[in-house]
Amino acid sequence: MKPVGVMPIPKDAQERRSIAPVICYPTDTLPKHDAAFYKLAQKGMALINSVIVLPRDGNTVEVTAGHIFRIVSMEGSQVGDLNLWNANDLNEKFYSGKTRALHGTHVGVGDKLWSSFPAMRPMATIIADTLDWYGFDEDGASVHDVIGTRCDPYTNNILSGGQYHLCCHSNLTRALAASQGLSLEQAEPLVHDVLNIFMCTGFTKKTHQYFMKESPVRPGDYIDFFAEIDLLVGLSACPGGNCGSKHSSNVANCYPLGIEVYKPMTDLKKWKHSKVNSYDGTHGQKK
Repeated sequence: MKPVGVMPIPKDAQERRSIAPVICYPTDTLPKHDAAFYKLAQKGMALINSVIVLPRDGNTVEVTAGHIFRIVSMEGSQVGDLNLWNANDLNEKFYSGKTRALHGTHVGVGDKLWSSFPAMRPMATIIADTLDWYGFDEDGASVHDVIGTRCDPYTNNILSGGQYHLCCHSNLTRALAASQGLSLEQAEPLVHDVLNIFMCTGFTKKTHQYFMKESPVRPGDYIDFFAEIDLLVGLSACPGGNCGSKHSSNVANCYPLGIEVYKPMTDLKKWKHSKVNSYDGTHGQKK
């Protein structure tokens, strides 16, 4: 939180404050969302795989490029923390900060999930969301944020002094290690900032602190993604349950989440997997 100022207020303070903002990253030059194409991909799609993410635990599933994966609420109001990796190179992973800079604090249908440098390209596209009706509420909150980093045992230890092992960071670390045959020490650096699925969040109006409130998700709600490259999808069922009270503890009621993988039954000749970023990588130095 920014403290109350103690320095002299300049005479032109209001003039400086009233300068109009500009968008940091205008997206007018990005390809427009092709809703018709993605609807075609969804038409008659066939379920080919599914996994359960148990409460306060994590799981992973591979999704082939050109396929669709769905995260679904199963038994109760529950939020999840999503990680994405390039299935062929785990060093290319979801970049929540750049996704936020391009699409805003909360993402929805038509938005892309972008990958880390140097590849920086769309990993997945959101193509359906049963909570798209929520919008922004009177508190300024919405669902599916790319603000929060994930609950983790390190921050919890600093704030409470406790040793809690079922935070989303730990859940994702265990799941990645188990699925890829890695040690925890190898897996942990690959776990990254998340997309908070179904989580309802915003910033307080006075202090601009990150807040959460009870998620509006109900059993049967889902969000669909189209895989733009081969993906390894990791998901944690947050220990905060619907995040209406607290997280990083066993206090909240928690429920499983499902990940379903679908194969489009229509011919997607128009589609090509996203290509790595074309920046030459010289950073101003001659090769």
